[in-house]
Amino acid sequence: MKEIILDTETTGLSVKDGHRIVEIGCIELDNLIPTSNNFHCYLNPERKVSQNALDVHGYTDQFLADKKKFFEVADEFLLFIKDKKLIIHNAEFDISHLNNELKIAGKKIIEKENVVDTLEIARDKYPGSQISLDALCKRYRIDNSKREKHNALIDCELLTKVYINLIDQKEPKLNFAQTNQNLIYKKLNKTNNYFKKIVEPTSEEIKLHNEFLKNNLKKNFF
Repeated sequence: MKEIILDTETTGLSVKDGHRIVEIGCIELDNLIPTSNNFHCYLNPERKVSQNALDVHGYTDQFLADKKKFFEVADEFLLFIKDKKLIIHNAEFDISHLNNELKIAGKKIIEKENVVDTLEIARDKYPGSQISLDALCKRYRIDNSKREKHNALIDCELLTKVYINLIDQKEPKLNFAQTNQNLIYKKLNKTNNYFKKIVEPTSEEIKLHNEFLKNNLKKNFF
């Protein structure tokens, strides 16, 4: 089963105040194992970044000025997430901004049934506890030292590890019902050939071995 870990950064908190997306990060999981298939882009939001948002992610108006606009990446983004569950921490925030951008671009919005909110999972699992991404990283002893500023792709990497712990799946498991087992063995053998290698003794080694056994028998019985 393929899922997408997703995170965004924006110019501010509320769509109602006209805030827009400045960064999208996505990591694809296949049976909870990250693939090499990621999606990442910075975006020109066509408005100024608020001071509060700048303090969070550090993306200045100057940095974003020459980046693509959302409508230019919309089709690529929709193709990337097509038919996959979206795993998001505080999904209401990200989905509201993504759907706002999709509406502006004249595209179909993301339906809630395609979204898993890890904030809700954490709230149910740890009622009354801190459930921010940083707090969950601390709970699960996940190194988040790279998170000096919010960054969509770094946050996705952290959320991948948090998500696996939240659903009590300490180690990703391969689904053998959906996977060609021979193909798995073939892939493993490319880097683990040692376990199947058979070393045949030479005739000289056999001769020496027989002599060794003969001499030891003499010592034990005579």
